[in-house]
Amino acid sequence: MTALLAHQGGWDEILLVVGPVALVGGLLWMAKRRSGAGDDSLN
Repeated sequence: MTALLAHQGGWDEILLVVGPVALVGGLLWMAKRRSGAGDDSLN
């Protein structure tokens, strides 16, 4: 397992950046979708 976490040409560092960014983006998307669900009843 240690060899897998060692430097592998850059893909592991990309995952360390893309993972949290995707998580935050997904949470923001879900929050926006939930907040927009009630807007139709106000019009």
